[in-house]
Amino acid sequence: MYAHSARIPQPPHSAGQSFKGLRTAIDPSQIPSPIESIEADQEKWENERYLTLPGNHVPLSTTDHVAIDQGNSSPKFIRVSTWNVPSTSSLASQCEIPVAAIIQPFAELDYNAGEEAVPVLDCGASGPARCGGCRGYVNPWCQWVAGGTRWKCNLCSHETAVETDYFSNLDANGLRLDHLNRPELTKGTVDFIVPEEYWARNPPLRLVPSYHSVEPPPPSGSTREPRPMRTVFAFDVSADSVQSGFLESACRIVKAALYEEPGRASGGVAIVSFDASLHFYNLSPSLDQGHMLVVPDLEEIFVPIREGIFADITESRHVIENLLDALPHRFAEDLMQASCLGSAIRGGLATLAGSGGQIIVFQATLPTIGAGALQPRLDESTLYDTDKEKTLFAPRDTVWTDIGAECAEEGIGVSLFLGMSKFVDVGSIGLVAAMTGGQVFFHPRYEAAREETCMLSEVCRVLTRQTVYSCTMRVRCSNGLRISNHYGNFNQRTPTELELGVVDADQAISVELQHTRTLDDRGYAYLQCALLHTTKDGERRVRTINLALQVASLAGTVFRYADMDAVVSHLAREAVSQLSSRKLAHIRETLTEKCASFLLGYRRNCAASSAPSQLILPEAFKTLPVYTLALLKSKSLKARNVTSDVRNHHAHRILSMGVRSLMHHLYPRMLAIHDLDDTTALPDANGRISWPSHMRDSYVYMEAHGIYLIDNEDMVVLWIGQGAAPQLLSDLFGIDDIMNLDPHLNGLPVLDSRLSTQVRNILTHRQLQRGYTPKMLIARQNIDAAEIEFSDMLVEDQNNAAMSYLDYLCLIHKQINAALTNGGSISGPSSFRGSPW
Repeated sequence: MYAHSARIPQPPHSAGQSFKGLRTAIDPSQIPSPIESIEADQEKWENERYLTLPGNHVPLSTTDHVAIDQGNSSPKFIRVSTWNVPSTSSLASQCEIPVAAIIQPFAELDYNAGEEAVPVLDCGASGPARCGGCRGYVNPWCQWVAGGTRWKCNLCSHETAVETDYFSNLDANGLRLDHLNRPELTKGTVDFIVPEEYWARNPPLRLVPSYHSVEPPPPSGSTREPRPMRTVFAFDVSADSVQSGFLESACRIVKAALYEEPGRASGGVAIVSFDASLHFYNLSPSLDQGHMLVVPDLEEIFVPIREGIFADITESRHVIENLLDALPHRFAEDLMQASCLGSAIRGGLATLAGSGGQIIVFQATLPTIGAGALQPRLDESTLYDTDKEKTLFAPRDTVWTDIGAECAEEGIGVSLFLGMSKFVDVGSIGLVAAMTGGQVFFHPRYEAAREETCMLSEVCRVLTRQTVYSCTMRVRCSNGLRISNHYGNFNQRTPTELELGVVDADQAISVELQHTRTLDDRGYAYLQCALLHTTKDGERRVRTINLALQVASLAGTVFRYADMDAVVSHLAREAVSQLSSRKLAHIRETLTEKCASFLLGYRRNCAASSAPSQLILPEAFKTLPVYTLALLKSKSLKARNVTSDVRNHHAHRILSMGVRSLMHHLYPRMLAIHDLDDTTALPDANGRISWPSHMRDSYVYMEAHGIYLIDNEDMVVLWIGQGAAPQLLSDLFGIDDIMNLDPHLNGLPVLDSRLSTQVRNILTHRQLQRGYTPKMLIARQNIDAAEIEFSDMLVEDQNNAAMSYLDYLCLIHKQINAALTNGGSISGPSSFRGSPW
């Protein structure tokens, strides 16, 4: 434990909020530590494999573990808020825990540790066996009846006849004789290769088309043959982009990502640039350089070329490289202030119409011309804390909603790399990425020297991670449950189906379930997610993710098998999805009330005999208050003045983050570098590496002579104390005086010292885990501005216009105590609604 005597005073700029009223007596040394929970769980699963059959406690999302698929999908693909579903809606409301599932369909598996790849099955011309009632897919939990001639669906109990070529006799246990040879009957997650009837369908023709594609429009509703995924790169070449160096940096990055990094765009690429007009390029390998064709009409977009718009990156390498080298200079002489982003995305849509794919846009300024043109916003700070603040989180022009829907219908995902110096209205333009399953990468005040390494790793991640396109997703559940809400980044055309241009390995969605009748606690409740998609290589498949959950009729069992990581992830998505419809202050109040309600539900149902003055936390939720507090301090929800672009970007991030990434984002991992053991992060005689323990996020545990590394998935900050020893500085940075340290360092120098090797190994390990390199900042104590970011990440302290962890725990306890003493609920008449915030 770190000495309290050496406590560093909190910087004055990290202002928070103090507790009001009488404090309850909570011993600061006894408040639950997230770090202890995480490390105890990691230790438990270090040498043990997780078997996915129902009834086992599931590893935390932050734990590295190997899951053995026994008919239930790995928790990497799907986590639920409780692994024992309440049997009735009454029990669910008593427990207060939402019944929800977080689904990350293409989460990465650890093949090096022995995890099996998802099996791929070709079921021939007839396709996978499906229920004649609910259209669910055959899975390990269905039953075989009538001698194997029929199968009973686990979701709706309908019996469906077995196709002749799929028939097998049954053994004495009612299992098919070929049971063990059929992965779809033994594995929770499988990919089915599907026939033509499952191919993507062309969207209905519009009365007034917003663009004219390369090919003549196909008949409405006809199918399209799957093909390898194509990529369109679109570059903003307006004055802001050229003068800031963003365009030159973006071209350099795309060139490196295509030709220097492994795993490139294989289905062909196209390049588009735009300012006050649209520019398409002929990339035919027979040319010396890409020929530019200009489209000045931004209302009726058309593609002026058929042959050469898409190029194979190997055959046309010299053309693509020359064009990327020339673009920054080509537009440097004739600078245009305007940018037509909306029309440019429609231009990319016109090139990909009829095939699907992805558009990767590099944008540096507010789009002021063409489709969805926006005007600079007057001082938005006048709207903060008013009823009109929610307008900052909704698109200012419905054209952006239309563009997002058009792209999603065509099976196209849009990702935005934003390198702006001024307001760009992420609330409007980011909607296109949100509706298509794409991602927004945020680099305000972009400087190539500081951020190019980070952005290169992000572009490489987009191009190399598992990504599928032309996606339709549906979650089905068994009788007695229904899906009531979906949260995430997608286009929802019907209450049951989600449409996504792309789905990638880092993307997750949340679904909320409601009871329609009482569940039998002697049976299971079932979930099945089916994602119809086209792979990067051009194969049409369905991925099915299946889960059987035990049913509980006792509140104690529901809480014992609750999954805090899934609950926090669901609450976060639910909260940020309300930004455009509710006041921020009300969203924050509701989050606190929900946190207190979960704990009150436990007290009333599982610890009713304890005195109301005692703070009792269930094992599964003992660190829920600190994660709720961290969510209240996140940039999407915190009370201090945060620009709408920053809020909207972080809301977009939270809506799509996987559970593990979100937990690390909310409670950042912090290391005391000066305290590393000599063997930490270095291979031993057997080649095994032990990673260091983390510490709690608070100045209370820090020392002025220390060096600390904190990482919240978006950025890594190195904090260097004023009293750091010269030897430490020399081993890590190659200098002996803190004043000689370059505050603009964006990576650690490679030095021949043990400490340098250890820290670089830790950073490399994390980079390999998440697939990209976050931005690095240097924060010298009381010297560098980056210390503000560092302070804001210490979520246990009083900062971000919110309380410290100890005070917040007092507040939660006070609310629970009042509800227990006076009766009623947390948000009822006896609550403290409004007073703490």
